Amino acid sequence: MAIDTLTPPQRNNNRRLAFWLGLLVVFMVGAAYAAVPIYALFCKVTGFGGTTQVASSNPKGLIDRQITVRFDSNVDSSLPWTVVPAKPVTDKIGNVETVVFTAHNLSNKTVTGQAIFNVTPEATGIYFNKIECFCFTQQTLKPGETVDMPVTFFVDPDLAKNGDLKTVRDITLSYTFYAENKGS
Repeated sequence: MAIDTLTPPQRNNNRRLAFWLGLLVVFMVGAAYAAVPIYALFCKVTGFGGTTQVASSNPKGLIDRQITVRFDSNVDSSLPWTVVPAKPVTDKIGNVETVVFTAHNLSNKTVTGQAIFNVTPEATGIYFNKIECFCFTQQTLKPGETVDMPVTFFVDPDLAKNGDLKTVRDITLSYTFYAENKGS
């Protein structure tokens, strides 16, 4: 038979410790669930990791400095598509441009895909604004179908005010396409 040798103050200290440790566990589980949306918000606000911005127009106008925007596409092996990126565009910073990616479904089934994107150099992400983009929604292609997928964008003239980016002459907008899993 076990004998309880703890005094009432020791029992109270143990209960208090158990309470705080339990609260810490609840906080850590909550933080784990909140981490992804908080990180996504952080990337959107700061452009961290090459995350681009979404805009409805360019209210700041043009500046004389030119920049070349190059385009890249990668397709995950689980998606039976080919995607041809748009040709590079060189223009004044601030000019609104529309380019077209072309996707082709190589399979004999209807396939839905989603594109994720990033911009390099990463520090330019906060200045890269998309007005319209196929990447905002899933794309569904019928068997053998080929579609044009436009992107309308501009580079914010505030890029020129960032001394760290004064030598940047090229930005690459890259998309990676993944199959949308219907069973998930």
